[in-house]
Amino acid sequence: MKKQPEITMQTRKNLADAFWQIYCEKRIEKITVKDITTKAGYNRSTFYEYFTDVYDVLEQIESSVLPDIEKHKKIVPNKYMQFPLKHLVEVYSKNKEYFIVLLGKNGDPAFQEKMKNTYKDLVRPLLQSYESDEYILEYGLEYGMSAIIGMITYCFTREEHPDIERMVRLLDNFMNDGILKNFILIKKTGQTSD
Repeated sequence: MKKQPEITMQTRKNLADAFWQIYCEKRIEKITVKDITTKAGYNRSTFYEYFTDVYDVLEQIESSVLPDIEKHKKIVPNKYMQFPLKHLVEVYSKNKEYFIVLLGKNGDPAFQEKMKNTYKDLVRPLLQSYESDEYILEYGLEYGMSAIIGMITYCFTREEHPDIERMVRLLDNFMNDGILKNFILIKKTGQTSD
């Protein structure tokens, strides 16, 4: 007898939610299948219908909060070479509770790299039309994505209610004008170029 899709989805969600609650408090190597099934109220065999192990649960959660490349291909830098900052912040805002943990000090060190690579793949096609030197292209993507993700992570893990609009303007200024130019402007005028 086949299970109804709604029940299957809810069971998977309950197990993933139980894992997440534990993961927010414990490092993954300390989490057991028994911890998850006890918290979720299921037996071990039910867990293994949906996941291979605790790392599979984490992988599926991470995949669910990263943007789908095919779906987001239209979100690319504009003709002025600006990165899709607002889109990136929207993705962060929507999944804030996950990003704070995954990118935090006890999170998955590989997640930041996965996120960077996802956005590099999204932005690379447009930048290739401007830059034929692969070395410059790849280093530029690494620099840009590292800076953007680092600054957004810093903002979301330091502030309860971050001023997202201000941060996006500042990121945009840093990406387009450079950091030093903005510091000099602040020193002269007392305000950023936003």
